[in-house]
Amino acid sequence: MAMQLVQVNMKALDEVALGRFWAEALGWRSSSEEPGVINLEPEGFTWPDPAAVCVDIVISPEPKTVPNRVRLELSTTSVAQHAELVARLEDLGATPVDIGQDDAPWRMLADPEGNEFSVQQPLEIYRDIGPIGAVVVDCADPQAMARFWSAAVDWTVHEVTDDHAMLRSAKDVGPYLRFLRTPEPKVVWNRVHLDVAPFRGNDRAPGMDRLRTLGATDIDFGDTEVSWSVMADPEGNEFCVLGRN
Repeated sequence: MAMQLVQVNMKALDEVALGRFWAEALGWRSSSEEPGVINLEPEGFTWPDPAAVCVDIVISPEPKTVPNRVRLELSTTSVAQHAELVARLEDLGATPVDIGQDDAPWRMLADPEGNEFSVQQPLEIYRDIGPIGAVVVDCADPQAMARFWSAAVDWTVHEVTDDHAMLRSAKDVGPYLRFLRTPEPKVVWNRVHLDVAPFRGNDRAPGMDRLRTLGATDIDFGDTEVSWSVMADPEGNEFCVLGRN
């Protein structure tokens, strides 16, 4: 049984402040399901729905030490709106990040806790997609990652080359999942990661068994009191398998 990709999980030293930044950045509503967790989703949204990949910001005492391998890519509708959005984000506390992008059609920024994200100039594939155009994952083998994740969450592969791959919901709604080849190896646990959940009416255990057959592995954090499980994809990127309420 395939899982569904439901949200991006982002760790934070100050989840309230970071939640405030991203709520303003995305124009989404903010709520708290429990102390230390801020949920961000579009107004009028009923979770979960492939029309949006939501954001959970979770308190963590461990500081960010290396560039994130998972990040958001924000979409824009015009060159003017791109410039306005970048300026507004900087007013909210974002800072420019120089990764040698030169004259690239996107700007790389970091949020107030240093989490990198990009703001893309208008792209036809991002038309009417919402504030998040894609969730980007750095990896060693985009083709292998596309095979795993397309099977894991039943998303359609839209493009795949040696250097990148793009997936989107089978319903052709919501943001893309982009895998980009990068030479840097994964060295620490991912401070930003994906969360998946069973489809309504499905149990989690069979879905996790299927993920294992696809190449996922279990990660034991020693916490038996939580309602989710932690796994890793074939490149070691952690992700959570949530339960259903």
